[in-house]
Amino acid sequence: MDILAHSLCTSAAAAFVNRRSDRPVRLWWTVFFGVFPDLASFTVPAVLRIWWRVTGVTKTLLPQPGGPRFDWVFGLCNCVHSLLIFGVVFAAAWAIARRPVWETLGWLLHIVIDMLTHRGWFAIQYLWPVSSVHFDGIPWETGWFLAATYAALAVIFFLLWRTRARQTNHTAARAQTR
Repeated sequence: MDILAHSLCTSAAAAFVNRRSDRPVRLWWTVFFGVFPDLASFTVPAVLRIWWRVTGVTKTLLPQPGGPRFDWVFGLCNCVHSLLIFGVVFAAAWAIARRPVWETLGWLLHIVIDMLTHRGWFAIQYLWPVSSVHFDGIPWETGWFLAATYAALAVIFFLLWRTRARQTNHTAARAQTR
């Protein structure tokens, strides 16, 4: 899944939680953790490729045969997409904060979504470093799946907006009758 879709998914989840919970989560931290695995994995190669393109070192942003390879990215990608690593970090954050840091569940949501939307070379090794087991999901770049995901997100945000508007109108009407 792309970073925009991850941000939208985690912000929708955080908005839903905040409407149902007495202890709200901080939206921006939840979204940060929701995109963290991809930022950690791909920011350096992306920035370098853009820099090389801007400075004329290369004519394309795509990898070139015989060009620089970023093989270390796959190890880092496995690390930040691992349920085991997430569990260790979640437990450490809980120990340090002396409470569960619920915003980090955006990271967990990212891993689960990627497990279902990656296959082949980019399949998520969700038990790394213990195992390379993975699940071949529906490729994110599949046209109908991409369209369906964004359509579903649009519906979810519409419903979140609509219920928020109803709550605001209901509260305003109650205040006027007092």
